[in-house]
Amino acid sequence: MRLPALFTVPGDALAGAAAASARPTSRTLLAIASSLCLYEAGMALNDWADRDVDAVERPHRPLPSGRVHPTAALGAACALTGAGLTLAACAGRPALTVAVPLAATVWAYDLALKNTPAGPFAMATARGLDLLLGAAATAGGGSGVRGGDGYGGVGRRSALRGGTRARGILPPDALLGDLKTIPAAALPGIRQALPSAALLGAHTLAVTTVSRREAQGGSALAPLAALAVTAALTRAVARRRSLPSDRTDASRSGPGPRDPAGPPHRADLAVAAVSRLPRRPRQPGPDSEPLDPHAALRIALGAAYATTTARSYLHATLNPSPPLTQRAVTAGIRATIPLQAALAARSRTKSATVTALLTTALAPLAARLARKVSVT
Repeated sequence: MRLPALFTVPGDALAGAAAASARPTSRTLLAIASSLCLYEAGMALNDWADRDVDAVERPHRPLPSGRVHPTAALGAACALTGAGLTLAACAGRPALTVAVPLAATVWAYDLALKNTPAGPFAMATARGLDLLLGAAATAGGGSGVRGGDGYGGVGRRSALRGGTRARGILPPDALLGDLKTIPAAALPGIRQALPSAALLGAHTLAVTTVSRREAQGGSALAPLAALAVTAALTRAVARRRSLPSDRTDASRSGPGPRDPAGPPHRADLAVAAVSRLPRRPRQPGPDSEPLDPHAALRIALGAAYATTTARSYLHATLNPSPPLTQRAVTAGIRATIPLQAALAARSRTKSATVTALLTTALAPLAARLARKVSVT
C-alpha cells in the first residue's frame, strides 16, 4: 500500500476546494476519503497486474512471496474502488460524476496504459481529476462559492515491462464533456479549479516521465524537462491568481458614466488621457493600498516545492544512474504536498490559508514514514 505516498492524496481535494473559492465542509472530507480509497485501489491493482514481473524482479514483494494471494489483491482493488465511488456518491452527484472517470482512469492505467506512451498522461489525468473531485464535492454542496452559485503516487518501474506505478489529468478540454452532466450549481467552482488541476497534472506528468527510466537510468532528458517544469510551476503558483471577484471589482471601477445625450466633454477626455499616463509605483504607506498578505505564503510554498525537487532533478540530469533517478522520483512525489499547499494558497482567502497550512503539515509525517516504507 506504500503508506508514505498516501499523504499526497488529501491535498488534492483540499486544493480543489480552495481553487473553487469554497470553504472545506463535510463533503470535502467525503471526497478525501473517496480519493484515499481509489488511490489504494490503484496500488493493489498495480501489484496484481505486475505480479509476474515482480516474481522475477522483486520476489520479496507481498504477492510474489506468497504473503498475499493474487485473488485477495484483486478483491481488495475491487472493494476499495466500490468504497471510493460510494463515498463520492455520499458527497453528492457532482462528486460522483468526477469520481467515475477517476476510477476508470485508475483501472485503465494499471491494466492497459502503464507501458504505453499514454501512461504518463493517464497518471496526470487521475491526479487532476482527484483535485476536481474536491472542488465538485465542496462547490456542489452549496458552500458559498464566490463567483457562482494506484491512481496513487508514482511507484516503481518494472524493468521487464516498463511499468510505472504512478497515478495522476487530462488537459482541461478533455474534461469538459464530463462537466456537462454536473449540476449547474457546481460548475462555476469546478471551472475555477481547472487551472489548478492542470498545474498539478503537469507536475505529475513530469514525475511520471522520469519514473519510466528509474530502473534502467540513462536518460538525462526526462529529469532536465522535469526541472524546467518545476521552474515554470514555481513561477505560476507564486503569482497572484485572478479571482471572479477581482474581475467584478474591475468592471465596477471602470470609466465613469458617459453622457448618453452626446459625446463626452473635453474635461472628461482630459481626465481620461491623464489616467492613461504611466505612473511611478507607490511606496507602501499609511494611505496606500495594502500589499497582498498572502503573497509571502505563496512564495514560501513555491520555494519549498522547488527546493524539494530541484537538487534531485539536477543530479539525475548530470548522472542519470538508476539510484539518482529513483531519488528524483521520490523527491517529485514528496514535492506534491507543497505544490498542493501553494495551489490552495493562491485563492487568497482565510480558509484557503488554513487549508494550505494543514496540507503543509502532512509533509513531515510522510517524510517520517518514508524512512520505514519506500515511497516508490
